[in-house]
Amino acid sequence: MHTAKDAEIPIFIVGHVNKDGAIAGPKVMEHIVDAVLYFEGQRNLSYRILRAEKNRFGSTNEIGVFEMSDDGLREVPNPSQMLLSARPKNVSGCCVACTMEGTRPILAEVQALVTKSAFSAPRRTCDGFDYNRLFLILAVLEKRLGLYYGGLDVFVNIVGGIKLQEPAADLPIAMALYSSLTDKIIPDNLTAFGEIGLAGEIRGISHIRQRINEAQRLGFEKCIVPKQSLSEIDRSKYDIEIIGVSSIRQALDVIGK
Repeated sequence: MHTAKDAEIPIFIVGHVNKDGAIAGPKVMEHIVDAVLYFEGQRNLSYRILRAEKNRFGSTNEIGVFEMSDDGLREVPNPSQMLLSARPKNVSGCCVACTMEGTRPILAEVQALVTKSAFSAPRRTCDGFDYNRLFLILAVLEKRLGLYYGGLDVFVNIVGGIKLQEPAADLPIAMALYSSLTDKIIPDNLTAFGEIGLAGEIRGISHIRQRINEAQRLGFEKCIVPKQSLSEIDRSKYDIEIIGVSSIRQALDVIGK
């Protein structure tokens, strides 16, 4: 730290990370630096995400997406298009969500598989989404809609290694679970986002303009949003059909139309 200040030069310190994802060893390393950067990704995927865990002179919500190529790391200027490029067509259990990474909206594919369990205790597997939040959504679907998941295995996967960490991902997760259970296909041109309450209501979310603009830019024609968030936008300015819903039942009725 003294060398960097005296010579006025930037210094990169490479530290080890323990199993919990924290910097190993003394915490003094994290305290003396201006920024802590995490370069993460799955071994079987070519995409890497650069996150700022600490940034003394800026926001920590921004991310950078890169692709490992033969020529080294290459920036991915449009992560949404990359994550949706291999999306299957006319398959149940798939829905497109929109998550905010700082000020950047990113569309990601949500896949759910509901199948008969071969064990007395059915399995619940979740990759890229909060495990406890999945149990909450399943409980709401059973209690408020009368659906049955008790004796079924439930698998949820967010394609591309993206993690959906905000409540706005509740609605696409629920729609994917319902689609897989009933084998009803969600239209390829539809995306959804909204938070689900314990009473089955769809609660408002932030950054709705940015999410809708991203969906429209990528060619989606329908967008399911919380009804109470409609007051923040002027639907006449968009070419995409914006459907406001106030409950999970209303959102699932759109699939059957």
